[in-house]
Amino acid sequence: MRDDAKNVATTQGNQVGMEESTDAGDHPSPLRDRQPGSRRTTPGSSSPGGMSMIADLDGVVRTPTLSALQRLFASGRAPLIWGILWGVIQAAAPIGLWWLDAATVYGMSIALIAAVYIGFAVADGRPAVIAVETTVAGAFVVLAAAGVTGSAWLIVIGLVGHGLKDLWQHRSHFVANTRWWPPFCMTIDFVAAAIIAVAIVSGVGFHQ
Repeated sequence: MRDDAKNVATTQGNQVGMEESTDAGDHPSPLRDRQPGSRRTTPGSSSPGGMSMIADLDGVVRTPTLSALQRLFASGRAPLIWGILWGVIQAAAPIGLWWLDAATVYGMSIALIAAVYIGFAVADGRPAVIAVETTVAGAFVVLAAAGVTGSAWLIVIGLVGHGLKDLWQHRSHFVANTRWWPPFCMTIDFVAAAIIAVAIVSGVGFHQ
């Protein structure tokens, strides 16, 4: 009888184990359901250019496909390309404002582009940055005013000087969150300065 009791207990234990195994099979692991190669977005992960990254379960990280314009901005070439275009437009600006001296138009443009950094400084919020950028912008305004009635070379000096300031900002990031503006503005300044310098050497007059 003892042997029969042991056999019955063993049989019942096997049945319980099979039922638990069956219940576990009814609830598969989430990892088991995922197919190889399925993708998930890694929380908080991003590429150096600020683009989201997608990671496969095998650990391979991929970036989404970008448009041609996005690739240009990511590589830093788009601000330079647009800067060349706007540099030519700035150099030709006196044509659209024909009732003003060319020196006056260029002087206003230097004052305008110098004031842009005041806006960036206010957005930055640090008092020291606001004070420095306001002082620098004021210096360029004075130089531009001198170029209105003085030598046209002062306009060239102002544009080149502001372009060098843009280059310094691009490298130092003294003002926060200027992003693509410094290389864009630098290219405008250098292209416009080169065109104006050629015009001066060619004998073009900047005062009526």
